[in-house]
Amino acid sequence: MRPPYLLLDIDGVLIPFPNADGSTPATHARHDVVPTGRSADNPVTVWIDPAHGRMLMEVIRAGLVTPVWCTSWRQDAATLIGPLLGLPPLPHVDLPRPRITTSHPNGYLWKRDHVDAWLADAPAVWIDDDFTGLDHAWAAERTTRGTATLLIQPEPRVGLQAEHLAEVRAWVRRLLAVRTAALAVPSETEAA
Repeated sequence: MRPPYLLLDIDGVLIPFPNADGSTPATHARHDVVPTGRSADNPVTVWIDPAHGRMLMEVIRAGLVTPVWCTSWRQDAATLIGPLLGLPPLPHVDLPRPRITTSHPNGYLWKRDHVDAWLADAPAVWIDDDFTGLDHAWAAERTTRGTATLLIQPEPRVGLQAEHLAEVRAWVRRLLAVRTAALAVPSETEAA
């Protein structure tokens, strides 16, 4: 059985938003990257914490999750951001480029409908800094229908923390324990 997906956002999760004074966490190193469609003389500055790569690799190597980028960085996540973290190339959810002025045009995160269609009935833990109450209700509804879904929402000026990945590991282990217990219970015809 395939492990649950781990959907990873970048902005506000791996790249923190600057504080009002323009500062970022001291743990993060500055890098200039050139996303698809930009010229080398117009790079984007990002701040990356190398510890994030090590923490994510611990979860990936454990085989507990199937990691996938879920970000407006799209394929640039694997070619620009992942290498700065020491991550292997990861697939990405192919999100559209909507013309929106808010990340919640319908009261929930704009990515959600695309993610819901992409996931189908696969279990997932999704780390993003921009969920609303409607997103949390969606995750609860999926879980109630039998498709385990966990949303983890880091504070966007701080980003991903070790406790977020500890929550991922604990959630996946509980999910596996429930599945294992369900498989161990004999069906009525087997018991007869």
